[in-house]
Amino acid sequence: MRHNKKFNHLGRQAAHRGSMLANMAVSLIKYKKINTTLAKAKELRKFIEPLITKSKEDTTHSRRVVFQELQNKEAVTLLFGDIANRVADRPGGYTRILKTGFRLGDAAQMCFIELVDYNENMLKAKSEKKAAKTRRGGKKSTAKAEVVEATPVEAAPVEEAPKAEAPKNAEAPKKAEEPKAE
Repeated sequence: MRHNKKFNHLGRQAAHRGSMLANMAVSLIKYKKINTTLAKAKELRKFIEPLITKSKEDTTHSRRVVFQELQNKEAVTLLFGDIANRVADRPGGYTRILKTGFRLGDAAQMCFIELVDYNENMLKAKSEKKAAKTRRGGKKSTAKAEVVEATPVEAAPVEEAPKAEAPKNAEAPKKAEEPKAE
């Protein structure tokens, strides 16, 4: 019986599935964002989030545990270096899945999976939204900002470039002769 065994096999044997998830995790670590199917992205999220949590503690044991899963030295170095520093204060939820539509060939639902702290556009929008929106419509601060009047800058007169004169001995263009009406 298969009671309480609820993970997606992705239509692959265990070894193939493990290799595929490890390769996808290495790509996600290197490129910070990959395009894949929704089912694979959900399984990849389950695979990589514990590895990122382990990378917060930079010990020999945690490096060996992560290398055992990924089998890629460059990915382990990136994970324990830059990525671990960026997610040090985050308690979880290191990845984001954004659905992008359906694939033409087989109508599989496609998506992007990305590391949350690396999407600069969303980080900018989030900081602007926080700055603009307050939780309550409380009292405004009593100190008023001084308005500095900008003095208009006078534009310097623009001198026109001298027009090039035609050479004196150049012939004037000849007018086309009109046909005489007879």
